[in-house]
Amino acid sequence: MAILERNDSGGVAHLRMNAPERLNALSDEMLAALQEQFTMLKDDNTIRAVILSGAGKAFCAGHDLKQMTTARQSEDGGKAYFTDLFQRCSALMLSIQSLPQPVIAQVHGIATAAGCQLVATCDMAVAAEGTRFGVNGVNIGLFCSTPMVALSRNIPRKQAFEMLTTGQFINAPRAQQLGLVNHVVPPEDLASDTAALAAVVAEKLGSVVRIGKEAFYQQLQFPVEQAYTFAGEVMVENMLYRDTEEGIAAFIEKREPDWQQ
Repeated sequence: MAILERNDSGGVAHLRMNAPERLNALSDEMLAALQEQFTMLKDDNTIRAVILSGAGKAFCAGHDLKQMTTARQSEDGGKAYFTDLFQRCSALMLSIQSLPQPVIAQVHGIATAAGCQLVATCDMAVAAEGTRFGVNGVNIGLFCSTPMVALSRNIPRKQAFEMLTTGQFINAPRAQQLGLVNHVVPPEDLASDTAALAAVVAEKLGSVVRIGKEAFYQQLQFPVEQAYTFAGEVMVENMLYRDTEEGIAAFIEKREPDWQQ
């Protein structure tokens, strides 16, 4: 049984974490499998959107605490392992945001610690009613410092800090209110509604979505004036695309565009 399953349909790649007995924890094996797939997807022009979900009762419960406990038995107390672990996890998160295709988290059950980080890192998220989100490491004496990076870039600072220091869960409506997820749907509609959102994205001009996603994250790092300068340059480049010219002509002529990319 594969720890990560992939199914492609209609320009959408669906990745399903498949370790339900461990609540799809980000074990060494899961991190490696996810990194491998995202590396492959980066150069796959047939895929225009990605869905990430989890099998079983939960989306993802964060890092594998059993593996982390075992690592503590090494001569250095696990320092080398932990350094490598968090570097690998951070590299995965960066891979998701640098991926040309939008990534949609399909979330149910719980998304805790690095699992909540995973939701915050994805470009969009759809959650089932009843889903709970938390960065609960503080409850066991481990502040969720790396999940904090993604979380604090998704939701307001004070709310992020409250979650990090209290270790309390928030429910799906609150997660939507704060901006952690886009939509909250009945559990029975989770898969179909997420697939519908992915299908809408996949219908768009892939080359444009790719440059748009890259520009979206880059401009967030700039002061407003610099962001406008950068975004203007991106739009100039975009306007020179053959398919953009075709898209504008098709809109004016009230017909479907003949896109080549």
